[in-house]
Order: sequence, then structure tokens, then C-alpha cells
Amino acid sequence: MSPLDNVRILEFPKVCDPRGNLSFIEEAIHVPFAIKRVFYIYDVPGGASRGGHAHRRNRQVLICLNGSMDLHLTDGHTEKVITLNRAHNGVLIPPGVWDSMHNFSSGTVLLVVCSEYYDEDDYIRDYPRFLEYVEQNYFSS
Repeated sequence: MSPLDNVRILEFPKVCDPRGNLSFIEEAIHVPFAIKRVFYIYDVPGGASRGGHAHRRNRQVLICLNGSMDLHLTDGHTEKVITLNRAHNGVLIPPGVWDSMHNFSSGTVLLVVCSEYYDEDDYIRDYPRFLEYVEQNYFSS
């Protein structure tokens, strides 16, 4: 089974109010893990890309709080492209999925919720090594 099969769109509660909407995330309820780290990406220059890596253990949920961007995901065999542009939706990315982010609109703010604390050893930043990793861990019989 490919790790790409476990990518999911998550919909968070949305409380509508004439004064403005509110959404919230609770660990183990709205995301399927305990939250250990949160970071956000913003002020991405026009034409720039982010990501370009995979994780061995970390699960992430990406939420575009403002603006829009395209999320490119692959397991080395199959690709998915998901446009993020709604603050009450997120994308669950399991380990073993290579992600890259493109086409950031002006003012985009991307929130990332993680299952693990930052650990450089968890990252796979070299695409050929990533292909070896997924073949050994997901596609070998």
C-alpha cells in the first residue's frame, strides 16, 4: 500500500458568525495525532517553492489560513496535486510522501501542525534517496 493512499482532506469545525468565522483544531479529534509542533510559512516571494522533502515518522496537516497554494505530493510512482485555499480545510500528509509547494498567492499564510518535534534526521531531502526509501519500506514484497 502506498503512503499516498493515506493522504486525506480534513474538514475542521466552522462556526459562522456575522462578526467573522472561527475554526478550531483539537488534537486526536480533528487531527489523528497528538500535536507536538506547529509552524507557519508566510511572505513567500513570487515564483518560490517550499517543501521538497519527505518524513520518515512525522505526520503533518497543512492548512492554508490565507491565500492559496498548490501542494504537490508523490510516492515516487503516483502524484496528487491539491489546491489549498480554505482556512477550515487541511491536508493530512503521512510519512513516506514527498511534498512540494508551489504557486503561492500574495499574502498566503500556511499553518503546519506536526506529530513530531523537529528532528533533522527525520527528513529525507534528496529525491533519489526518497525513492530508495519508499521502495524499501512501502513497495517491496
